[in-house]
Amino acid sequence: MEFPGYRHRRLRQNETWRRALREHRLSTDDFVFPMFVTEGKGVRNSIESMPGIYQLSIDQAVEEAREVEELGIPAVLLFGVPEESKKDEKGSPGYDPEGIIPQAIRAIKEVCPDLLIWADVCLCEYTSHGHCGVLGTNGDVDNDATLPLLSEMAVAYADAGVDAVAPSDMMDGRVGTIRKMLDDNGHSLVPIISYAAKYCSSYYGPFRDIANSCPSAGDRKGYQMDPSNIDEAVREVAQDITEGADIIIVKPAGSYLDVVSRVKENFGVPTAAYQVSGEYSMIKAAGQNGWLDQEAVMTESLLAIKRAGADLIITYFAKEIARKLQGSSGN
Repeated sequence: MEFPGYRHRRLRQNETWRRALREHRLSTDDFVFPMFVTEGKGVRNSIESMPGIYQLSIDQAVEEAREVEELGIPAVLLFGVPEESKKDEKGSPGYDPEGIIPQAIRAIKEVCPDLLIWADVCLCEYTSHGHCGVLGTNGDVDNDATLPLLSEMAVAYADAGVDAVAPSDMMDGRVGTIRKMLDDNGHSLVPIISYAAKYCSSYYGPFRDIANSCPSAGDRKGYQMDPSNIDEAVREVAQDITEGADIIIVKPAGSYLDVVSRVKENFGVPTAAYQVSGEYSMIKAAGQNGWLDQEAVMTESLLAIKRAGADLIITYFAKEIARKLQGSSGN
C-alpha cells in the first residue's frame, strides 16, 4: 500500500506504541562485565584511558562482583594483572595454580556462588614481552609450544572453580587442545568460550593500558585476524566449533556487526560480541566533553550489537546499562 493510504508514522506516534512494537530489547541477562584483578590489598587503581574501570585487588574484586550480581548481570570475565617483576618469557604467573586469577575465582565464588565466572586464557598479561604466546628462536610466536601452557592455564582455572574458560590468544588448535586437557582432568562440563573471530584492532589501546599487555616489540598481526576479512572469520569459527567451542566471541563488536550477523546466521551457536575498550572509551570521552548524550549512545550501541545477532555482550558498560534498565522497569 502506498502513501497516503499507509503511513508508517501511525505506529510511531507515541512511546507506548513504540514500546509495544519494538523488535529487539536489552536485558541485564545479555551482559558480561570484564574485571581486571591485580595483586595487593585495598587496591583500586584508576586508568585514565578507561574512566570508571579499575585494576582491583582480590578483596576489591569480590566487592565489585557482589555489585555486579546485585544488578542482575549473570557473568564477569576476569583478566589478571600481575606485578611486572613476576612476568617471564613463558608467562608462568598465568598458569600458576596459586596465581592471581585462581585466587580471585575462589574468593568470588565464596561470596557469589551463583555468579558465572569466565576467565580469559592468554599469555599476554603474564609474559615479559607482552605477546600472547611463547616466542621462538626467530622472535615470532611459537604456536605449538604455546598450546600446552594455555591448557595448563585452563586447567588451573577449572580446578579453582571457574564456570568457563575463554581462550583469546588466537593460536591455531588451542580449542581442541584445551578441550582435551579439561576432559582428561575431570572438567568435561567446563565450557570453552572461544574468541574465534578476534581481529588485530586499533580499538584495543585502552585495554593494553589497564592490562599492562602491550607487546614490547612487533605486533600481533601474525596471529590476530586482518580487519579486512570476513570469510576467514567464518573459517575460524567453523574450526573452533569442530574442536569443541561452546560459545563463540566476535571481537571487537561495533565495527564488526557484519561478522556478528554472519556468524550467527551461518552457525546458529551461542554468540557473544565484545564491545572493547576503545569503543567504551570513545563514547565515554565524547559524553564527558558534551559532544553527545553518553547514556543514549551507550544504549544505542548495545542495541545495535544485540540486533546484529549477539546473544551475549561483553561490555564495560554492563553496570551502567543494568542500572538504566532497572530504572526503566521500575525496580
